[in-house]
Amino acid sequence: MFDVIVIGGGAAGFYTAIHIAEARPHLKIAILERGKDVLGKVKVSGGGRCNVTHAEFDPRELVKNYPRGEKELLGPFHTYCSGDTVAFFEERGINLKIEPDGRMFPTSDSSQTIIDCFLGEAARLGIKVLKHSAVSAIESLPMENHETAWQITTIKHQYQCKKVVVATGSNPKIWKLLKDLGHSLVPAVPSLFTFNCKDKCISGIPGVSTMAEVEVFENRVYQSKVTTKLKSNNGKSAILTSDGPLLITHWGLSGPAILKLSAWGARVLNEMEYRFKIRVNWLPEYNFEGLMGLFSEIKEIEAKKTVLRTKAVEVPRRLWTNLVRASDISETDKWADITKNQLEKLARQLTECELKIDGKSTFKEEFVTAGGIDLKEINFKTYESKKLPGMYFAGEVIDVDAITGGFNFQNAWTGGYIAAQAIANAFK
Repeated sequence: MFDVIVIGGGAAGFYTAIHIAEARPHLKIAILERGKDVLGKVKVSGGGRCNVTHAEFDPRELVKNYPRGEKELLGPFHTYCSGDTVAFFEERGINLKIEPDGRMFPTSDSSQTIIDCFLGEAARLGIKVLKHSAVSAIESLPMENHETAWQITTIKHQYQCKKVVVATGSNPKIWKLLKDLGHSLVPAVPSLFTFNCKDKCISGIPGVSTMAEVEVFENRVYQSKVTTKLKSNNGKSAILTSDGPLLITHWGLSGPAILKLSAWGARVLNEMEYRFKIRVNWLPEYNFEGLMGLFSEIKEIEAKKTVLRTKAVEVPRRLWTNLVRASDISETDKWADITKNQLEKLARQLTECELKIDGKSTFKEEFVTAGGIDLKEINFKTYESKKLPGMYFAGEVIDVDAITGGFNFQNAWTGGYIAAQAIANAFK
């Protein structure tokens, strides 16, 4: 018998348990983890450095990084935001640093620092961490005082508790148990993924990175509420847009511009079965007409030089070479000799480069899904279920996800803290 059981030994689960134990030291608290190790996602986050949060301290700006949950998280972020996360770790002797893009990491540059912190706090506070405890059943038990208790069945034992926290991320088995208990679930689709693309414009130049604007458009008319809500869908208009650093890889395209696009368009791109066209502007400061004007000047100034060797704009040299060749301009063609048609082709390759996407790849080990418990069924003042009193949620088990940059962790910390305070208050 426990007072509180937290299902899920990840970031949200530990954060919730620690805050409950700090507020109410006398409570018996257990974390149930299905695997042999806890905090696995923390370990791989940020390439093993753990991107703890983001240096955006204004809740109104912070919520703009959440494709799902933007409206619901505004109140919670006013209660517990990035600055509170920084304070939590600093109070435990862990200093964080801010990188130029706003991501925050421990100064040790090691996720083990965060893992050791959580394990140390759990041990100090007497929280039981029970591994190899995959949950197979969750049942409510009516009590004499009209309250609800919970019975949790694992592959090893059966436990009872007064309050239960579900912090299992995108675990399909747990989602099914919650659905059987009466909750609605938004179907899961991948978010934060890279694009597979085989095109001569980007072949043979992995590692090239540059600022770019990216648009997604498709040729078929989708009868989809999701798609039509985004933009006019006539096959010519972009239905998704993004900008930022774009990285060319061995398999296609990655980088913040692509990852943001995959997050905001998670459901639309899933409907399209990850087969669609994108248009890339490799020169965000130019459009087609503006670049044609520049090329007209260069054609006169650099008349005797070859186009291939005269990189006329600020793009990486290897990308320029590929785009020149894709415009039917040879290695010996001089600026004075190329036709208007060739110039137009080059200008379009640089500002309206069309690439066919054929599938996706997972972004490192940091797999994120869009989907989970319907947000309408959660009280965001307490993170308690509106359907099942005494059950609370934290982390990605609910239909909230973010772009890359520490935002998914901040959702876990905020939800865990608020749920913990609500549970602590229930035990007054």
